[in-house]
Amino acid sequence: MRGGKLLLTALAMSAALSGTAAAQVPDGSDDPFFWLEQTEGERVDAWVAEQNGYSLGVLQGDPRYQPLHDQALAILEARDRIAVPGFNRDGTIDNFWQDQTSVRGVWRRTTLESYLSDQPQWRTILDFDALARAENANWVYKGATCQTPNDDICLISLSDGGKDAVTIREFDASTGRFVEGGFVLPESKGGATWLSNDELLVYRDFGEGSLSTSGYPLVVKRLRRGQSLDQAVEIYRGQPDDLAASAYTLRDPDGRLRAVIVERTIAYYNSERFVLTPEGLKPFALPRDAEVQALLGDRLIVRLLSDWAMPSGDSFRQGDLVAVDLDAFIADPATARGELVLRPGARDSIQDVTTTRNQLLVSLYENVRGSIYVLRPEGATEAGWTRTRLPLPENVSVGLGSTSETTDQLFVNVTGYLTPPTLYLADAAAAQTQVAKTSPERFSAEGLTVEQFQARSADGTMVPYFVVHRADMPLNGATPTLLYGYGGFQNALLPGYSATVGKLWLERGGAYVVANIRGGGEFGPAWHQAALRQNRQRTHEDFIAVAEDLIARQITSPRRLGMMGGSQGGLLVGAVLTQRPELFNAAVIQVPLFDMLRYTQIGAGASWRGEYGDPAIPEQRAWIEEYSPYQRLQAGQPYPEVFIHTSTKDDRVHPSHGRKAAARLDQLGYPVLYYENTDGGHAAGANLRETARRMALEYTYLTRRLMD
Repeated sequence: MRGGKLLLTALAMSAALSGTAAAQVPDGSDDPFFWLEQTEGERVDAWVAEQNGYSLGVLQGDPRYQPLHDQALAILEARDRIAVPGFNRDGTIDNFWQDQTSVRGVWRRTTLESYLSDQPQWRTILDFDALARAENANWVYKGATCQTPNDDICLISLSDGGKDAVTIREFDASTGRFVEGGFVLPESKGGATWLSNDELLVYRDFGEGSLSTSGYPLVVKRLRRGQSLDQAVEIYRGQPDDLAASAYTLRDPDGRLRAVIVERTIAYYNSERFVLTPEGLKPFALPRDAEVQALLGDRLIVRLLSDWAMPSGDSFRQGDLVAVDLDAFIADPATARGELVLRPGARDSIQDVTTTRNQLLVSLYENVRGSIYVLRPEGATEAGWTRTRLPLPENVSVGLGSTSETTDQLFVNVTGYLTPPTLYLADAAAAQTQVAKTSPERFSAEGLTVEQFQARSADGTMVPYFVVHRADMPLNGATPTLLYGYGGFQNALLPGYSATVGKLWLERGGAYVVANIRGGGEFGPAWHQAALRQNRQRTHEDFIAVAEDLIARQITSPRRLGMMGGSQGGLLVGAVLTQRPELFNAAVIQVPLFDMLRYTQIGAGASWRGEYGDPAIPEQRAWIEEYSPYQRLQAGQPYPEVFIHTSTKDDRVHPSHGRKAAARLDQLGYPVLYYENTDGGHAAGANLRETARRMALEYTYLTRRLMD
């Protein structure tokens, strides 16, 4: 315990936090660390500086920190990384690149022929380091939305320090200049989409009453070139308790506008959609939890998260990929018919869907192993469309990359825990692939192997997990082991090559474990929905089961076992820490959710009520307070020293979650390391150098806890 600090104020001592009080009064009035929910301020800034000073002193003072930092930075800044390509309509290739000289990054362009060569010749379009210097701004690039079919006129999103809120400015890639007198949208969460060359649909902060309780836009307006924001015409307004409102367009490969969709997101997995017609908005009657995936010719491709009985009599199951005729569905959804495109098996999951000019591509995982199929409606049967598997390596992860709208070419990413990334150029029409780029090994995989096991969770469900370890690892419980998990928002943890995990952990004798727990999307919508809301505890039980299984197999032991997770994964680690602390000797808690009785009042928390429930409703608060880590922290437990890190600029999961966790642990007398990056946003790293520092801090901590 580090006593005599700002933590131990008279307020903290006189109003010691109890789980009961916090659960009964979730407005923060009985929370001695409520003041840490203020983003910045003299008192908060002083507390953060004191925490950072102590934690950096401990971790950066360890002689192993600097070598770990230098190794991480060398990997992150390596110039022989694969430059991730993006097709333009004219066949050229774009790339966003960061290295030691382009710390913030550069947007650049080349031809496909040049890209496929050993030494591509790039033309710089926009240098974000130079832009930040010229404007004395802390710009972080957050993406571009370009006109169709003119790829050169784009809306560039720029974030101050990595926040989700962005400033949007019109940019001409052909000249490398921002458009004089062009569209400029001041900082806000939200976005914009091109309606025509001179019109946008904008969803952002338009002033009082235009944001939801989650802090996201409720209002969609049409903005014409030359108009000020207050002259934009409102076309939709949601309800204050909705999550957000947004808009997007559906276009054919030639750029012709097929439909304009306005989406009212009531909550996660619950959206109303409307199609914009000359007469105004008309309901677009898809199931509220369906996911629009792509437009192939006249067919709209939709993924179902629940069963769908169409008025026409067609019916489909949860997890199905379904096609409907777009024009017929808009004209009369009561008579429109549906087609089954693909029905995954019980241990399968559709991870991604995209199109080239004429082909539909699906990334399908079978027991967490990837493949890519080309699907065609010709010869369709009751079992779904015909499908052809692209010739790619097996037992790896495969990811759909950028696709061409003018040909049937696409890029495919292939990787595994011990397989460095390989980029393939595929011809979907011919079902052919060729290696386009390979990444060199970043760590020595000699003597390493990957195994997949299953653990039995508390309710009997078998939960798969991967272990990356030395083939000659002794089964005596002595191997330092890092267990990673997430378990939420249908996000699947798929096998992938992590050069930093390999270099900073595996090469040094550690084992790395990834748990495919419920709440994720490894086995489709049902795997996710099994751990929603009142069933969130299943996520924690699955993770605990994996930890127990690792110990039972004598791969590791509680003395050598640590856990790591970020955001929802930070909540997972916090919950497991308070429930089964005796299983672990280290916990890295990254940009976490932690106070779940107040999460809807902090940052963008209200937007996640569909995932966790609403603590303002007594019945739902009862589910949440059973596991909310902040309220469950108590004295006399075998908590290990934990490492919590977050970012001041995180406007999604507010840094106060991590701050209050550290403050409460310290108040209770536990050792704790806390680091708050003043930039970086929810990604906790606005540039490569900050990312390298974060990684070095994490693995220095893990070395001290698990390897020493």
